[in-house]
Amino acid sequence: MTQQFAMVIDSARCIDCKACVVSCKVANNVPAGFSRNWIKADGPVVKAGKGPFGHFQPGACMHCESPTCVEACPTGATWKDRETGIVEIDPALCIGCGNCIPACPYGARFRNPQKRIADKCNYCPERRAAGLPPACVDTCPTKARVFGDILNPETEAARLLTRNSGHVTQLIHEKSNTAPHMYYVGGTAPAGWMHEAKAPASMRALTGVVAPGVKGLVALSGLGVLVMLGRQLLDSRKSGDGGHDRPHASGSNASGSSASGSNASGSNTSGTQHSAPADTEDSRE
Repeated sequence: MTQQFAMVIDSARCIDCKACVVSCKVANNVPAGFSRNWIKADGPVVKAGKGPFGHFQPGACMHCESPTCVEACPTGATWKDRETGIVEIDPALCIGCGNCIPACPYGARFRNPQKRIADKCNYCPERRAAGLPPACVDTCPTKARVFGDILNPETEAARLLTRNSGHVTQLIHEKSNTAPHMYYVGGTAPAGWMHEAKAPASMRALTGVVAPGVKGLVALSGLGVLVMLGRQLLDSRKSGDGGHDRPHASGSNASGSSASGSNASGSNTSGTQHSAPADTEDSRE
């Protein structure tokens, strides 16, 4: 991986103004009633002689290192870009089945009713292409959010993590450690709101029972192809040896023999073309 884009957040700076939520909706045409990001509140708490106070925690898709949403997707529409570290959704492949929604421990996904596909934060690719930060980062008045490539020590995000080494918090469910790439410096709250990642029963059956069976059938098919090629190779060698030992015929017999040999050769070539296995390569991991 050449890059790992991530969000580094100082949640103590968040004032719950929700500018990040609104700007994200506008920049990404998020339908009413849905949101790609959020702010969770811990409090408010009232103490004697002091006004109410609380702690606010910005969040969104955490673009995890081991995303369970990718495992839950039956079509490969959800995938992790190994060049940027961003978890992407391919709208051309998404069938809107919703398997990925309960598979996210952070509730970062929803089914877009307008597009009829899964939706979530994608770090505003149009803005990044124009050299701008994601909308939520750009509009935060207290600069609680910092975005950048944490593998590049020259970025502000990487420097912020280095300065706060040993005082960085990641929100992780005890049963679903997806290694999230959203980092909170100096601690954060609330905690414990995440849920265990769950894949639908049909998907578990597919990956646990059907997929191994399919792999076995593919292996047997490949073995059958190799056996058939081997037999064709042996038959062609035997045919060639017989032609050298056989005395030359004359007249119509020679012509018939030549035609027969031509047909045999054509059959072998055609058979080889049809039986040759085609290599495939998955471009996404």
